Amino acid sequence: MSSLFDHRFEHPAGSYKKIFETCEDLSEPLPATVTGRIPTFLKGSLLRLGPGLFEVGDEPFYHLFDGQALMHKFDFKNGQVTYYRKFILTDAYVRAITEKRVVITEFGTCAYPDPCKNIFSRFFSYFKGVEVTDNCLVNVYPVGEDYYAVTETNYITKVNTDTLETLKKVDMCDYVNINGVTAHPHIEKDGTVYNIGNCMGKGATLAYNIVKTPPTQKGSDHFGMSENYFVFVETPVKINLLKFLSAWSIRGSNYMDCFESNESQGTLFHIAKKDPGEYIDLKFKGAPIGMFHHINTYEDQGFIVVDLCSWKGFEFVYNYLWLANLRANWEEVKKAAMMAPQPEVRRYVIPLDVHKEEQGKNLVSLPYTTATATMHADGMIWLEPEVLFSGPRQAFEFPQINYKRYGGKNYTYAYGLGLNHFIPDRICKLNVKTKETWVWQEPDSYPSEPLFVQTPDGVDEDDGVLLTIVAAPGSQRPGYLLILNAKDLSEVARAEVDCTIPVTFHGMYKP
Repeated sequence: MSSLFDHRFEHPAGSYKKIFETCEDLSEPLPATVTGRIPTFLKGSLLRLGPGLFEVGDEPFYHLFDGQALMHKFDFKNGQVTYYRKFILTDAYVRAITEKRVVITEFGTCAYPDPCKNIFSRFFSYFKGVEVTDNCLVNVYPVGEDYYAVTETNYITKVNTDTLETLKKVDMCDYVNINGVTAHPHIEKDGTVYNIGNCMGKGATLAYNIVKTPPTQKGSDHFGMSENYFVFVETPVKINLLKFLSAWSIRGSNYMDCFESNESQGTLFHIAKKDPGEYIDLKFKGAPIGMFHHINTYEDQGFIVVDLCSWKGFEFVYNYLWLANLRANWEEVKKAAMMAPQPEVRRYVIPLDVHKEEQGKNLVSLPYTTATATMHADGMIWLEPEVLFSGPRQAFEFPQINYKRYGGKNYTYAYGLGLNHFIPDRICKLNVKTKETWVWQEPDSYPSEPLFVQTPDGVDEDDGVLLTIVAAPGSQRPGYLLILNAKDLSEVARAEVDCTIPVTFHGMYKP
């Protein structure tokens, strides 16, 4: 392991608290001050989403995933850069602003009925159906010619990526029988979008569905997709649907109250064939982990290799993402993180050809990995991972790869946002074959997920740049777009703006 990860900044000044503070819309794009040279092939926009409004009137939002959706955009034109942002006019946002209170329950914040209504009308309004939030603060992705901002519920919001105007709210339930889809689709070269959702199965159990959206014209994460297979990793943490529905209708409750962790379940790995779509009835199981993001999944010599960002154990990591935790003083932040599950980048290898008689024997014969798969007497195959990266309280998260060329294929490099006790304070690169790491870091600077953009005539897998938005709250210009060389994480250029920029989750480069 590279010693670079040992070179860590402490954050006693606590300037990271600023990335969890409310900011304003911009009425027009701001010009950025560029140092270095913007690569000539960057001609489009970097689009990012995250929370921008952390309280309404005197009512706070409590969880990192509750702040109202703000869309950010850095535009590249002739070596110049501008920055623009606008709140997405979701029902959750518009009604909160209008009524000056939290109107729709968010992930970790309850909405209470309007105090002006009398007890009877309040009681009856509870049974009009569950109001699910459309606060699309997690990601933005294309479907055909259009772009949608998304969260993990059934609502997605169509946006104009040039003006950042909100166009319309779309309910996925009008098209497919699901309760919600993830904010992390897989997109094939022809524009086909694959996602995973859930619906009520038999006896109020949870069933999972793969949803395929074909491209209209032209030809990462919560689940993996190789060339021919889907891999869905079912962790011990689930939302209890019955609790969810009853809690919602009877008393003030939020999504976080409805999660349960099944300590004895462990982690289940489900595989399905892509074409024709069919579930493969083999039982693959591993020790319990928490997980938000797959890095990449590919097939090799009769095996599926699954690389993911894991958190050891069955405890729900979202429990550590309450805003009060993240805004605490540095010593408190560290103390809380010491209790949290330990992050690790893991490689699991799933054998496609399994024989019952090979009990107790390691079924993995790939020469380059220590990951194992062992058949038990009951037909269950136990998976032990290879650890690709591990540092105490240091997570490699929000992973990205050269997705256009290497998504679903045997690859070498992953890029990630380094979380130091949950505070995002560096950009990392990991060679998954040699485990070598590279790091970019500056004092009191808080970057976001790095997006990889290929150099047009690039030959190597890492010929390209990484784009990340960095908050540097103590600086004269407190926010900037940073462009790094993907080979060695050296700085290519930065474009600084005269305004603070809050935390962002995911986004895309639109050429």
